[in-house]
Amino acid sequence: MNRDLLPHLSVVATVARRGGFAAAARELGMSASAVSHAVRLVEERLGQPLFARTTRSVALTEAGQNLVDVLIPALRDIDERIDRIRAVKGRASGLLRINAARICLPLAVTPIITAMAGRYPEVEIEIFSDERLTDIVSEGFDAGIRIGEMIAQNMVAVRLTPPFRSVVVASPAYIGRRGYPKKLTDLSDHNCIGYRLMRSGGIYQWEFAENGRDVSVAVRGQSIVTESHSAIELALAGVGLAYVFEPLVQVDIAAGRLVQVLTDYAIEEAGLFLYYPRRAELAPKLRAFIETARGIGRSRAAH
Repeated sequence: MNRDLLPHLSVVATVARRGGFAAAARELGMSASAVSHAVRLVEERLGQPLFARTTRSVALTEAGQNLVDVLIPALRDIDERIDRIRAVKGRASGLLRINAARICLPLAVTPIITAMAGRYPEVEIEIFSDERLTDIVSEGFDAGIRIGEMIAQNMVAVRLTPPFRSVVVASPAYIGRRGYPKKLTDLSDHNCIGYRLMRSGGIYQWEFAENGRDVSVAVRGQSIVTESHSAIELALAGVGLAYVFEPLVQVDIAAGRLVQVLTDYAIEEAGLFLYYPRRAELAPKLRAFIETARGIGRSRAAH
């Protein structure tokens, strides 16, 4: 194989993974024209197009798909082997790409990154905030972070947080205007801040425990958001009731800025887990992340 093609193959893989030249250029720190030139050079040497381009989209051709199916796992394996060689010197290194819902940052990720900054200065951590259930392998991530029941069974899972509850909160001002909901049926009389599901486009039904069974309640209101922090901001402003994970609002509840309602109906979530394909745990950079997370967990348990 022509050696001058090698540096351009990772560009092809990135364009395929990110679904476009502009997104690949941003990730690689290259200009769009440089990315296009690299892809064109590979296509010329192979004698056939790898991508079908239109003004609105970029899609792999059959030849491109065949190449990428071999290329992405091979490049990942090379990266992992290089990281292991570097780790022989006693330091984990390299780029660790993690896909996580935005709520994972304050609940689990920020303390880990803070601790790793001093212990593993050669590890670069990229957190891709994503509310979808992304296929981390096909998208080129080293690991993902989600609630336990959302993780595919073929993944290795490491607990990052204890279980926590999903709760309904509102500001004292809102409660003063509208009163406390005492039963689940009372929610129909309240302004409930809804969640738009990114995958299906529907509105999330709030989940509760009633008489020993799980129930889902379709709620309505004047505001719809896509993630918890926006719901909390609206609740603090007195807009309506918000359905959120309890650790996200503990400080606001303790300070009296928010009031918890319908406490008898709250359900317990499994907690957050780091998950990854089994072979990925051999990478020193991921092991460093796991060890740091476990150390923080032990410290919290001791206190």
